[in-house]
Amino acid sequence: MQPHPTTNPSHAMPIGANAPRRGRRIALMMGLFAAGSASVLMVMQTAPKHFVAAIAPASAIPAPAVTDRPQSTWIAAAPGRVEPRSGQVRVSALAPGRVLEVSAATGDRVLKGDVLIRLDDKEARARLAAAEVEVTVRQRERDAQPETAGREDVRKAEDALHAAERSATNARFALDGVLAADRRAPGNPQALIQARNQLTQAEDKLKQERTALAMAHAKSKVPAPNRAEAALIAARAELTLAEEMVEKMRIRAPLTGSVLQVHAKAGELAMPAVEQALVVMGDLTLMRVRAEVDEQDVAKIKTGQQVFVRSTAYPGREFSGTVKELAASLAMPRMGSRGARRATDVEVMEVMVDLEGTSPLLPGMRADVFFR
Repeated sequence: MQPHPTTNPSHAMPIGANAPRRGRRIALMMGLFAAGSASVLMVMQTAPKHFVAAIAPASAIPAPAVTDRPQSTWIAAAPGRVEPRSGQVRVSALAPGRVLEVSAATGDRVLKGDVLIRLDDKEARARLAAAEVEVTVRQRERDAQPETAGREDVRKAEDALHAAERSATNARFALDGVLAADRRAPGNPQALIQARNQLTQAEDKLKQERTALAMAHAKSKVPAPNRAEAALIAARAELTLAEEMVEKMRIRAPLTGSVLQVHAKAGELAMPAVEQALVVMGDLTLMRVRAEVDEQDVAKIKTGQQVFVRSTAYPGREFSGTVKELAASLAMPRMGSRGARRATDVEVMEVMVDLEGTSPLLPGMRADVFFR
């Protein structure tokens, strides 16, 4: 049955729009007939005139009701799900270990690099201490021997890079301590700002020294290191690996955003598996809707197109948005198929819609996207 030509999408679709999901339409009609005479009158208001005349006299047809709902026209509709700008980022452990401390809580606003969870790192710290001692011994042995001719610049660059790496590591650990103290007893923002600045300066210095070492190695006719120099290079490499192992015991925020979920608890065993996410994060500064458009509606959608979004959590409200991205190919639906068809018979195009302004919609909510 063709919908009645009306511009009120709460009752029927405008001319030229695709039919809504068959399941929703059947459920709506069944609910209307089960509701009683008031629902029958509603059906009469939205049915064609020849159908109404056949089931009820003209005197029984009520006048159209006045509604305050905005009159919106659309050419295609698609189901969707709300998500943050970055999507829901699932943070897992990089190495197996027992959860020692959970620093993050649901709703916290964190910066990129902040510690969310700390695993037991006693073994990793012991290896780091042993590697530091080995580097000290090897450096003394190298300094006791004369320099290899032609390696002066390389040797100086290697020493500067090692010092920059140690400074960056110490600054990172110092910031972790200040963050932990601030979470326990907030009230000293200046110390936190100073620790972040020191880490930024140390990381900038590290980048410069890495570039300088690469330029020193790029010079022609650089001789190979002697035995003492080679032993020091190997010891510093072992120290770097030990630092990385300590770093893996600290699960950090991969982006600046908000903590959506925390699944880790102190004492649990964390494993490096994607399905065992310890923390779920997202950038809530901009909300998006990931919609799935039917194959028959693909030609109607384009980047920059205006849309409005509705959610059952906020009946009667519409949220404006813009089509931001279109998938390059069709795929199987992940939010359910349209109509009474099997999932294998449906192909959809994934569309990303950016919502305008501040939206009360929460990540994970289902929503319907209507393309103007």
